[in-house]
Amino acid sequence: MDNNSTATGFADTKRHYAILDGLRGVAALLVVAFHLFEAHAASRFEQIINHGYLAVDFFFVLSGFVIGYAYDDRWRSMSTMEFFQRRLIRLHPMIVIAMLIGAGMFYFQTSPIFPKIQDTPLWLMLVVMVIGMTLLPVGAALDIRGWGEMHPLNGPGWSLFYEYVANILYALFVRKFSKLVLGVCVFIAGAVLLHYCVTGPNGDVIGGWSLEPAQLRIGLTRLLYPFFAGLLLSRVVTPGRYQHAFLLCSAIIIVVLAMPRIGGPSDLWQNGLYDALCITLIFPLVVYLGASGDVRTAMGTKVCGFLGAISYPLYIIHYPFVYTYTAWVAKGKVPLAQALPVTIATFLLCVIVAYLCLRFYDIPLRNWLSQRLRRKGLQPALA
Repeated sequence: MDNNSTATGFADTKRHYAILDGLRGVAALLVVAFHLFEAHAASRFEQIINHGYLAVDFFFVLSGFVIGYAYDDRWRSMSTMEFFQRRLIRLHPMIVIAMLIGAGMFYFQTSPIFPKIQDTPLWLMLVVMVIGMTLLPVGAALDIRGWGEMHPLNGPGWSLFYEYVANILYALFVRKFSKLVLGVCVFIAGAVLLHYCVTGPNGDVIGGWSLEPAQLRIGLTRLLYPFFAGLLLSRVVTPGRYQHAFLLCSAIIIVVLAMPRIGGPSDLWQNGLYDALCITLIFPLVVYLGASGDVRTAMGTKVCGFLGAISYPLYIIHYPFVYTYTAWVAKGKVPLAQALPVTIATFLLCVIVAYLCLRFYDIPLRNWLSQRLRRKGLQPALA
């Protein structure tokens, strides 16, 4: 996830795509709802907001587009190290606090659904927390929850891990690719994605959060096409001018993510094909339409600004609250109808905590880091 906010302290004179920020926020809100409802789903076939997991793939398309737009023409005046500094300042402060939140709530999540928590000593949890703050993944030996996650204190860290992989690939290699070479990469990655979606064991792209070989394959498959496609889109397409783009694109995102599961256990390929079509066609189209619209009212500017600002903090901090909610549901076998007030309260709490982290931690820290590096002559402002 990426948001080139001027709050980082760097000077950016390019047009800012406010609608894309707003769409990122819409998708982040749906992810939170998806994960909360997931606590009540008996299987992937019964999930409410069934395709909420596709928000991650949408984020990767957005990231590729924004990275290409923001940085492709700056490499004559920007070193690779400066690029990495900017990306670390943008992304890493929230990773640190997200792991702190995950650690602080860890022992409140003890339940049969998380079998290893009650047997995890404090020192081991703290070790996992420190490693998580670096975003380095952990394997089975440090799986202190029992879900096989590479970031057991805050599961969505897996997608930020792949975001870092994408940034490294871009800075070292992909930024130098011609449009033709990048287009070939997009085609190959798209073919791999389509093949996995329609032939995979589950009929969807869910996965990527573990260091197991099968999960690593899913993670890379989910990363490469969306990121490459977004990057190529930023290079070859000139945005048009469309009215009501935010409302239209928001509606598309909501419908796509809320779509019920397609097909059943005997027709897994049908849902896989839906996933593939969303990632390869619909998401790039939404990014194009979003980049082609303007926010023309003060209210629209505020809405898109707020949604864009909280999107990344909300995404990266919400899952410890989901763990806790899921443990509560599992221990009491609470049905959704009975749990709904707590569901809504948890959702709102995630939004509030995300805003507080943004306002009183993320923005001030990013500003301080940016100014400190500039004073040392390590990070000039980029025009």
